[in-house]
Amino acid sequence: NTIDFLFFVCYRALIFPLLIREGKPTPFFTFVLALLFCVFNGYLQGRSLTTYATYPPGWLGDSRFITGILGWLIGMAINIHSDHILRNLRKPGETGYKIPRGGMFEYVSGANFFGEILEWFGFALACCTIESLAFALCTLFILGSRARQHHK
Repeated sequence: NTIDFLFFVCYRALIFPLLIREGKPTPFFTFVLALLFCVFNGYLQGRSLTTYATYPPGWLGDSRFITGILGWLIGMAINIHSDHILRNLRKPGETGYKIPRGGMFEYVSGANFFGEILEWFGFALACCTIESLAFALCTLFILGSRARQHHK
């Protein structure tokens, strides 16, 4: 589970920014808040999984773990594919709003948000810790409100 979390963090922090073309600048205060949240959450998840979480023998074969990992993988695949669709909406130099099509955007207007929410609820199910559930709920409330704004 720690590896899953680290994989996502590496994707979001290292790979994703390199794939973005031109975008809107992020206000410095927003950047600092996001950085602090990520550092605190990363510490909380890592500390929880490496120090406090205990699992019974056979946990990796437990239906909660398997379902959680599948949810995490499906959510990540949706998230990455949706990010790809969003990055390719406009040609270089083009501006204006465009409605994304394809993938999960055919079913939900904020497919990237949906994917990330699914990802972290899968992670929470696989870990079965209060800290991972807290992160999934924070993700739901933060990205859910963003998804609602984007939908409007």
